[in-house]
Amino acid sequence: MVSWPDRLLPGAPYPLGATWDGLGINFAVFSAHATKFELCLFDPSGRREIQRFEMPEYTDEVWHGYLPNARAGLIYGYRAYGPYEPQHGHRFNHHKLLLDPYARRLAGELRSSDALFGYRVNSPRADLSFDRRDSAQLHLGRRPAARRAVVRHRHLRSPCARPQHAAPRPQAE
Repeated sequence: MVSWPDRLLPGAPYPLGATWDGLGINFAVFSAHATKFELCLFDPSGRREIQRFEMPEYTDEVWHGYLPNARAGLIYGYRAYGPYEPQHGHRFNHHKLLLDPYARRLAGELRSSDALFGYRVNSPRADLSFDRRDSAQLHLGRRPAARRAVVRHRHLRSPCARPQHAAPRPQAE
């Protein structure tokens, strides 16, 4: 079992997502209005949260941190803190485990539940209500795939870069 440090190192705000550099993983996620972001790590089955880290840095609206000794295959998610003001477009709810929007792979199977919503479904206040249920504790410890991301090896080159062996594109005349 890997021994993690007490806190994340500062890391870098770019590239966004989880990037393995051979020695650890840099985590970077954009949020213009969050007041705090946490990285949540899970056991290999994805059923039990084993550690939580506060993202230590915020640069140009990107929360970021670096986890040394982390490897590809790590199962993680995020919790975002901030205002819950639906009337202003802010719906932060740290009770909900979030998927990394840059994840390349998900773990587990998708299981739908109204506890995935940040508000209480069928509440008289509709989507202005607030749901405090922890979405990570759904289905007797099974977490829905839509809320867990898995780190895969990611090259530092642009994902849009063409492979070296690709045939040249035809020129327009």
